[in-house]
Amino acid sequence: MGDNMGLLLKYIFIFFLGSTIGYVLELFYRRWEHGKWINPGFLVGPYLPIYGFGLVIMNIISVEFNKLNLPIYVTIIVIGLGMTLLELIGGLIFLKQGIRLWDYRKELFNFKGVICPFFTMIWTIIGGIYCFFIESRLLTAIDWFNIHKSFSFVLGMFMGILIIDFGYSTELFNKIKSYAQNNNMDIMYEKLKLHINDIKKNNKERYSFVLPFSQTSNLKEYISQYFEKYKNSEGKKGDKK
Repeated sequence: MGDNMGLLLKYIFIFFLGSTIGYVLELFYRRWEHGKWINPGFLVGPYLPIYGFGLVIMNIISVEFNKLNLPIYVTIIVIGLGMTLLELIGGLIFLKQGIRLWDYRKELFNFKGVICPFFTMIWTIIGGIYCFFIESRLLTAIDWFNIHKSFSFVLGMFMGILIIDFGYSTELFNKIKSYAQNNNMDIMYEKLKLHINDIKKNNKERYSFVLPFSQTSNLKEYISQYFEKYKNSEGKKGDKK
């Protein structure tokens, strides 16, 4: 029982690191891409669970393949494929609801805009970076956590906030989803946030970085305007373009 609890805490710790570090990376990437601060992801807090799951997957693959004494290039390739599978599952879950959190439809040989060979290559490169540069630092961090078990209190707070955030964001998500389904179109979460940001700025109103959707007085009106703005470029629901 003790070993199982220790293993669970270890993976929660890795998930915590991946989620928070991934959030920071995406935050600055969006600032560079759009010239604006946009809160990335589905949740409102400073974490991206898909990066947390990704770091956990990388760690598991690396540890298990090391036990088998397989060449490191095999580990790197499997990490790339594993991350692509994670994107596929996560992307299709949201796409089924009419929501896109990322969009690869402009990439060659993409599948429904959620995975493509180019980003599989990117994930494979990241897998190599993990194996050669990140894994040793992650193991050092895990060793630190094993010594400072009191940090489990922080992890407990993190998971509690994450669960509450998930409930709040899901309720809001269901409202947006209904508008998407009624219009038979996919909504790009990021574009919708940018759209609200632009309208607020033009109207000289305050834009909430953390709560861009709940701040609006009439979310349906903003989404209707979003459809009018992007209906020619977004395509109908399920398009691969």
